[in-house]
Amino acid sequence: MVVLAASIISKSGKVLVSRQFVDMSRIRIEGLLAAFPKLVGSGKQHTYVETENVRYVYQPIDVLYLLLVTNKQSNILEDLDTLRLLSKVVPEYSPSLDEEGICKNAFELIFAFDEVISLGHKENVTVAQVKQYCEMESHEERLHKLVLQSKINETKDVMKRKANEIDKSKIERGKLDKGGFSSLQSMGSMGSIGRMDSGFGNDTGISSGNNFGSGSGFGLSSEVDSFSSKPKGRPSAAVSAPGKGMGMKLGKSQKANQFLESLKAEGELIVEDVRPSANSSRAAAPPPTDPITLTTEEKLNVTLKRDGGVSNFDVQGTLSLQVLNQDDGYIQVQIESGDNPEIKFKTHPNINKELFSNENILGSKDPNRPFPAGQSGDGLGLLKWRLQSKDESDVPLTINCWPSVSGNETYVSIEYEASSMFDLQNVVISVPLPALREAPNVRQIDGEWRYDSRNSVLEWSILLIDDSNRSGSMEFVVPPADTSAFFPISVRFSATSTFSNMKVVNIIPLRNGSPPKFSQRTQLVTDSYQVV
Repeated sequence: MVVLAASIISKSGKVLVSRQFVDMSRIRIEGLLAAFPKLVGSGKQHTYVETENVRYVYQPIDVLYLLLVTNKQSNILEDLDTLRLLSKVVPEYSPSLDEEGICKNAFELIFAFDEVISLGHKENVTVAQVKQYCEMESHEERLHKLVLQSKINETKDVMKRKANEIDKSKIERGKLDKGGFSSLQSMGSMGSIGRMDSGFGNDTGISSGNNFGSGSGFGLSSEVDSFSSKPKGRPSAAVSAPGKGMGMKLGKSQKANQFLESLKAEGELIVEDVRPSANSSRAAAPPPTDPITLTTEEKLNVTLKRDGGVSNFDVQGTLSLQVLNQDDGYIQVQIESGDNPEIKFKTHPNINKELFSNENILGSKDPNRPFPAGQSGDGLGLLKWRLQSKDESDVPLTINCWPSVSGNETYVSIEYEASSMFDLQNVVISVPLPALREAPNVRQIDGEWRYDSRNSVLEWSILLIDDSNRSGSMEFVVPPADTSAFFPISVRFSATSTFSNMKVVNIIPLRNGSPPKFSQRTQLVTDSYQVV
């Protein structure tokens, strides 16, 4: 028995995978496989065909043929046994038995064929053994990974040493700078030095009264104590303007600025070396000032199909409570939400579930136990809810991407359509691109765009989507590329309304007195929003 080749071909004769087990030319195997569809007749029950030189043993699998080409002296029973084993192996490595699935897993199928047939003869193996042999680790691959990891570790060590050397040089330079200032102070404190007019004029930088002249770029008065007592960050009132030729220039040089600007243009995030000041803390979001603050937040997880339809739609919402003072914690929260039966609510374990079910009031099981004060973050979670759907009308923003190759260019048209349910803010649509030497040619856009060359991503930004721009489009051109290179498309946005329409109606005090003042924050944000 000698198997010349094992192949998978389409019923039209297109060769998808072929593995030869004897020495034969490519022209011959292509000629044998091209002749097979003409030899197969319709309505025949047997699964082999013979010619003058070879025998074809085949088995249909969906729209394809699994084919063995053997010599005529081969044992047909053993050939059929080999064919049955291969027909079990193929679905293990290619779940979709079509042209695309076979071509995608071509190399895995060839490796599996080699485990079943060796030098034209069938090996005594099972499907499980074939999978085990194909999945075994390679010693050469493991050795290559170890060498690569050792090079990475060595590079990290070199980087650390260089960083330490740079830090040491900075420290030494700082010490030298301090030494220069102390020497200047000691020279200024020498009150016994008299007038040195002879041989020294204003050009040398030393004048009468122990003051450095304009030539040196410094002016030191005799009152050194007042000079040394001032912090280094504030210049002395006696320091004159530096001359043109000398003086220390603070700040980055022009070359450094150009280098940073080039990095920013490539998409790098550059953090400026700015000393912290008292105003930096004030720029952060102010903490809640009202006695009671309630935050409603919904996170959106959506996966859309590129050809239309919804693969995943999941909304998870929370209602959180922040109390500034413990005395204001003796309250109950009355809420109302939209009448959507698909939304499933879940209360905190310490919340009275019966009170919530009957009256939509969130209160503690123990009325004498107040809500805790001083919670970090958004506060204490009182209520959670979840909404899942497959209805495309629930999606707030749909994206359609149409790439088409024409000659040496790929034209990509992208359009968005926003639902009237929400006004979307800070919308950013990120489209992955193939590796490019220069930015894409954006021919038309509703909004603004930015190209991140380092990550090869084109970002389309729309500040606000409301009734005036519920739809928009962008068109750009790149060199020829596969259409799948422009997916998955990622989207992020926010909104000030939610799917649940959750609102806090009233705050009910449990003790005598007027209800405390409260504020409410509502936002809808995207956690993961993609078109795949």
